[in-house]
Amino acid sequence: MKRTKRSKEKAQRFNKELKKALYAALIAAFGFLIALVWRDLIQSWVNKIASASPIKGQLISALIVTIICVLGILIVTRCLKEKE
Repeated sequence: MKRTKRSKEKAQRFNKELKKALYAALIAAFGFLIALVWRDLIQSWVNKIASASPIKGQLISALIVTIICVLGILIVTRCLKEKE
């Protein structure tokens, strides 16, 4: 009986970890999709600005994406600290 109980516990732990991994993968996939959509929007916006500016579009794009990413990191970090 001890073996069946241990086997059930291991199976339950495996199922729990599998669900965590699946949730993480799904969230990452949705995040990637969101990033692709925003990338297109930001590129079109930067191209409009770059056409009126003497500065190269890639530099402006890099700066904008960096600012957005840093803000995103700060927001996520703050949210994770509150949950702990």
